[in-house]
Amino acid sequence: MRVLVVEDEVYLAEAIRAGLRLEAIAADLAFDGDAALEAVTVNDYDVVVLDRDIPGPNGDEVCRQIVAQGIGCRVLMLTAAGDLDDKVTGFELGADDYLTKPFELRELIVRLRALVRRPSAAAPTVLEYAGVRLDPFRREVYRDDRYVKLTRKQFAVLEVLMTARGGVISAETLLEKAWDENADPFSNAVRITISAVRKRLGDPWVIHTVPGVGYRMGS
Repeated sequence: MRVLVVEDEVYLAEAIRAGLRLEAIAADLAFDGDAALEAVTVNDYDVVVLDRDIPGPNGDEVCRQIVAQGIGCRVLMLTAAGDLDDKVTGFELGADDYLTKPFELRELIVRLRALVRRPSAAAPTVLEYAGVRLDPFRREVYRDDRYVKLTRKQFAVLEVLMTARGGVISAETLLEKAWDENADPFSNAVRITISAVRKRLGDPWVIHTVPGVGYRMGS
């Protein structure tokens, strides 16, 4: 999962990003509305965590433009006000969820996971494919009932591949979904991580290379 956190309080934004990374969620930061709108047009985010009270175009305007432009990401709005009218206004603008400050990071993470599942009503909480079982909430992976210990980045890459259910995922897409904006597109990070996940899952391999295209899960 890749998330954009739009928050002008730098320390809070960095704390959120650090907490999300611990849960294998890649996160970029934007500190004003202009930077947020630029980021969502350049990158493919699953969710935008959007503070309403930000400089430049405020959170309401950013949300309005995301919806108007048909950008395919969910919006979770943050606000210091818990008034019902504020929440109603946010939902009317097109927000998908709402969280009042102060909040527990654990609740934010649960809400993010729920929002990512929402586009596909049939998407299960636990992913199972090719003999591999991945639980995003518990951050646990099993292969044929054998527990597999993965690093956060390895877990994130496997989650993207399993969500595709056998579809081919390019290295560029994996880099975009499992790393943040500081990732070097010319590095071997994806290839190295895929190799490590294969070894952790064991033989026979369930992650296959499609030459010149990318990677896919399969028996």
